[in-house]
Amino acid sequence: MNYLTAEKKQEIFAKYGKSNSDTGTSECQIALFTYRISHLTEHLKSNRKDYSTEHALVKLVGKRRRLLDYLKKKDINRYRTIIAELGIRK
Repeated sequence: MNYLTAEKKQEIFAKYGKSNSDTGTSECQIALFTYRISHLTEHLKSNRKDYSTEHALVKLVGKRRRLLDYLKKKDINRYRTIIAELGIRK
């Protein structure tokens, strides 16, 4: 059971990027990380002692935080837009 199918990735990239094949922009990466973080959070609610998943989640949140910091430094308007769209709060 794979929760992150190729179709789901294409959908995320189409929504937040410039095109379906736009996988490199910060917005696309942040949106993908956010989707994965929400999935792992749901998994951990029912599997509290799954420490390897917890470790992966913490690393993923750190990666997203660094990307958000980069985007904030480079282009504050794009940062504000992606924060509003994804519902991420600082």
